[in-house]
Amino acid sequence: MNQKRPATSEWVTKMLAVLKTGNTPAALAQIKATTSSKDLQQLRAMLEKAQLLKQLKPVDIAIADQLQALASPRLSRSP
Repeated sequence: MNQKRPATSEWVTKMLAVLKTGNTPAALAQIKATTSSKDLQQLRAMLEKAQLLKQLKPVDIAIADQLQALASPRLSRSP
């Protein structure tokens, strides 16, 4: 049977384009605003594959921080 590879999300594709243009501050803002750990993991994998993660250390740190924040339990307030 053929197994399809998971498609890269549109967000990841756009983030790669932003990073290729050198607009790191915009990429960092988008990373901090994302709510999808799956997208963040895909972005990290694509950057590792392209061997760009070491060059983009602030992006790597932002991805790690956001993944940790998304994995943490949420505090909620009662109305």
